[in-house]
Amino acid sequence: MSDIFLNVLPIFVLILTGWLVVKLGYLKPGVGDALGDFVFRVAVPVLLFRTIAEADFKEGSPWPLWVAYFSGVAVTWTVGHLAATFAFGRDARMGVLAGVSSAFANTVFIGLPLVSRVVGEDGVVALSILLSVHLPVMMIAGTVLMERADRKTSGRPGQSPLKLLAGVARNLVRNPLVIGLAFGALFHLLEQPLGGPAKVVVDQLAGTAAPAALVSIGMALDKYGLAGNTGLAAVTSTLKLLVLPGVVFGACHLLGLNESWTAALVLTSSVPTGVNAWLIANHFNVGHALASSTITLTTALGVLSVSAWAYLLM
Repeated sequence: MSDIFLNVLPIFVLILTGWLVVKLGYLKPGVGDALGDFVFRVAVPVLLFRTIAEADFKEGSPWPLWVAYFSGVAVTWTVGHLAATFAFGRDARMGVLAGVSSAFANTVFIGLPLVSRVVGEDGVVALSILLSVHLPVMMIAGTVLMERADRKTSGRPGQSPLKLLAGVARNLVRNPLVIGLAFGALFHLLEQPLGGPAKVVVDQLAGTAAPAALVSIGMALDKYGLAGNTGLAAVTSTLKLLVLPGVVFGACHLLGLNESWTAALVLTSSVPTGVNAWLIANHFNVGHALASSTITLTTALGVLSVSAWAYLLM
């Protein structure tokens, strides 16, 4: 267990480093925003492009992988929603946000570096396959459900489903992660090998993705903190760190996924809540404190929970 902990610890030390350089005033928060933009718009898309372009999809159909992961998302999201609306008496909008906070893992900024370090290249391939649908599915589900809840709570007319989906689709088409995955798939289908100076540049940019992502998420944490709703946040954090990976673990075994893909999915589902929960809260102007507190709690406790899941898997 100590070896596993020491293998996972550097991931969270880099996050802590990012938080400290902002908290102590060594760097301004704006530097973290710029670094995060670089990671999201350049480094990670290039990493995804390389992974898909060079991948050997020997496992065949991606459907068992998607079903295993999203079955965990469905269960955890539902329990989070019910906990907020029934146990804590919150409205439907807070129910949706509790579901998002419980089930939306930080797959890009923490999941990718973690899986790369602990599982290796086969794990990154599995995570890349998941990422090809993860963001569209989660953002469409979160936006549509929140729009419905907002209309129900406020009584005002909402956007038509087609208009709402068209807006989400426009954002996804311009999303750098989607673009990186699409170009990687194109290179893979054309069997176009990477080589020469282009390969060197791609490898160097992709190599910056993991450390830069972890430092940038740490720098961003300073603007979140424990902002309230700590009781409900404790529930959503428990769901995120324990229930989601637990259900994914069971589903992977039922569907017969191999060890590398199972480890990649479980470890990804065990990472802290992603900033997308806060972005949805900010967009609909509800639940900022819950999203912020969940992100902070899951990040603070993540080194222990992730190490425990890694120990179980290895």
